[in-house]
Amino acid sequence: MKIRPYIESDKNALLQLIEWNVPLYFAAEEVAEYKRYLEEELDQYFVVEDEGQLVGAGGINVLVKEKEGRISWDMVAPAFQGKGIGRALLLYRLGILQKIPAIDRIRVRTSQVVYPFYEKYGFVTKQIQKDFWAVGLDLYDMEFEPQKK
Repeated sequence: MKIRPYIESDKNALLQLIEWNVPLYFAAEEVAEYKRYLEEELDQYFVVEDEGQLVGAGGINVLVKEKEGRISWDMVAPAFQGKGIGRALLLYRLGILQKIPAIDRIRVRTSQVVYPFYEKYGFVTKQIQKDFWAVGLDLYDMEFEPQKK
């Protein structure tokens, strides 16, 4: 397994990856939002390869004014879930964010389907909004205080 920065030629594989995760993890309407994110809004985005195949992805965003780092657009190919890819990708990005002195907190905005995963790594739910992402997909706004090194 290899984690590397996103490059433009990854886009089609990533659009397929999100499609595979609809409707359990993402709403169908989020596919267009994700495409826009890749084309216009990403800060730092990473992909995970396994034997040359793109099997996961996730990003970080740094909001300096808010002193906040965000974990964004995490996904793993269904056939590769439960194999430690999400864990490796999350820890990789937390390592980057924790080294940025301007960040006081790290947030992730996820759903009721995935929030237990983040809880295992010290994230705490701060707010829940029913049907935020789409009908049946609630927002779980989670954060934790990073350990400064």
